[in-house]
Formats: sequence, C-alpha cells, structure tokens
Amino acid sequence: MDIADIATREFVEVDASKRLGKVRSIFERENPKGIIVTEDGDYAGVITQKQLVQSHVEDNAKAGAMTRSAPKVERTDDVREVARVLVEGGVKLAPVFEAGELWGIVTEDDILDAVLDNLDALRVEDIYTRDVITVSEDTNVGQVVNLLRKHGISRLPVLGDDDGLTGMVTRHDIVDVVVRDMNKTTRGDRSGEIERVLDMPVYDVMSSPVETAKLGDSVEDAVARMLENDFAGLVVTPEDDDTHVAGILTKTDVLRALTYTEEEHMDVQITNIKLLDTISRADIRSDIEAVADKYGAMQVQHAHVRFHEHKEKLRGTPLIQCQIRLRTNKGQAAGSGEGYGAETAFNVALDKLERNVLELKGVQADEEYRGQLLRKLGEL
Repeated sequence: MDIADIATREFVEVDASKRLGKVRSIFERENPKGIIVTEDGDYAGVITQKQLVQSHVEDNAKAGAMTRSAPKVERTDDVREVARVLVEGGVKLAPVFEAGELWGIVTEDDILDAVLDNLDALRVEDIYTRDVITVSEDTNVGQVVNLLRKHGISRLPVLGDDDGLTGMVTRHDIVDVVVRDMNKTTRGDRSGEIERVLDMPVYDVMSSPVETAKLGDSVEDAVARMLENDFAGLVVTPEDDDTHVAGILTKTDVLRALTYTEEEHMDVQITNIKLLDTISRADIRSDIEAVADKYGAMQVQHAHVRFHEHKEKLRGTPLIQCQIRLRTNKGQAAGSGEGYGAETAFNVALDKLERNVLELKGVQADEEYRGQLLRKLGEL
C-alpha cells in the first residue's frame, strides 16, 4: 500500500517571518501534529509542539528560527517505509512531494487510520513499552519539562500517594497552560509568570481520569480509541488492576510495529537517525547481531536504537545518549550509555547490552538447571 490515498492537502502553514507567539497560539487553538513553514512560498521545514516545550525562544522571534527539517516523502512511497521515516525522524508528520513540489502532508493518524483493520491480529502486550517513567502528583511542572526533554517522550503517568495511577500529563498540557498564562501577562511580567508555572504541581495540569488499555486488548481497539479521542497514548494496566502501571502504548509503538519485516537481517529501528556521524545503520545492525549471536537460543524479533542529543559539547562534538532495546523470544534486553558522538554513545550502550544479554543467558541457564533438579528430586 502506498500513501497516494492517505496523504492530505489540508495542513496548517505559516511563513518563516511569522512571530513565534502566533505559532504558539495556533498550537493552543488547533492542536495540529505540526506546522509547515514556508519561505517566499517554498517549503522550508516544520515546527512541532515538542520544539516549543524544549525551546526558550521569545515570542517575538520569527518562526524561521524554530524551523527544523522533516523527512520528505513521495505520494507513491510505501506505507511501511513512511511509518519508518516518521519513527526514525521523531516526528508526527512528513511533507509529501509530487514532481518536486510540496503537495500535502501525511500524519501518523492518517497511516494508523488506513491500516486500522489490519491491527486486529496484534495484542497490546505484543508491542507496548514496558519501561515507563512516572511522576507523583506533587512533582512540579519544571521537573516534568526536564523529564520530557531528557527522555524525548511526550507523556508521563502520574501516581498518587499509594502509587496508583491518578492522571496523565502530556507535552500538550504544558504547552496549553504556558500559552494560556503567557497571554494573560505583559512582557515585563513574563519572567515571573514562567517561574510560577514551572513551580506548579503537576496535579494542577494533569488530565484525569486516565484512559487505559489491558495487556490482552487488541491493538485495533486501542488505536481506534486513540484516534477517536485524539490520544497519543494509553496507559497499559494488568487485567485485574486498573491503577497499576504496567507500561504504555503509544501511536509510535504501533507505527514501529508496522515496520517489522521478515528480512534475512535483523530489523533495526533507529530514532533520530540524523544524529549518526561516523557510524551507519548497517554497522549498528551488524554489531547488535553479533551480541545476540552470543546467546544462541535468543531470537531477536525487533531492535530499537534511540539517540538523543544533549546541549553539552566537546570540541564541537555533542554529548549523545543512546538506548538499545531488543524484543526477543526470551524477553526484553536493553542497554544505554552516553558519549561524545553517536558512535561512542552506541558502543557504550552496546557494551551494557552485551552484559545484560549474557546475564539473561545465565538466568535462563539457572532456571533450566533448577527445573532439571526439581524433576530429578520428584523422581526420588
């Protein structure tokens, strides 16, 4: 399936000379997945909500100062490849071109809606993210912003005093409250107002109650609810406890599942692939395969490598965080690390992954030995 019938010509567009304050207001009013920026009528890039949360640029700055590149796709591109492009680019939309001209856009919602009927064979437990960062009700908004930036995520479950799920705070919630409060103040008051907002407890801005999905729910049903209610994700809970956070299912998780292949080589998904410098996708896949091969009984179903760039630099090379996660028939294995440049960060993370894989191998061997011992004891 290609995206010829999925892409749309309806999108929000601003000129690069537009004030950033106006752009923030558009996000508050229309909540688009992203805004296309043009300069003298030509495509220049996009602005995302994520950028606004991570930015300290003043409202009087021009939109062009916030514009970032987004992966371009053609109207005839395959849906799976476009899904990969969105996941690896860390974006919610991509500009669609035809004969070298901007034709429209395609969003993650467009793709998920088009493939919805094909998702009934998947269960939430097959693709959800298990490792979830949570915050308490008294965590302040400033701390939430730092967590969203550090981990490159868009939402955080909120827990009450008994560690039960009580709410959800999203990037959109924070943008909404910041823009709303900024509109009430004059320029001279804004510094103090920003500090007041950042000191607010997350309880004051979170959404409650929280939409959840069970581990055994079909992905089709979960995605249908996301699309119907404009949710980017659902908290995943066990069958018998609606308040325990077992994980989270996001639209990105579903898009990533669409990119799974049955190729001879391991399927590797890379988020923020633009950060690769002296290392290639082929190098990354080869190195991960070498680690997986050390545990012959492990069959890697999917590998996800995520890079995140910090502001710190050493002689012009940025500090990069790398996270590697393997989904295997023996469970999940992961490793993370930091270094100056993507290759160094990847190698640190790979080393930790290897140690975790060998530890998993040891645990599995211990369990097998324990089973053999119990069977022998049972024969006495």
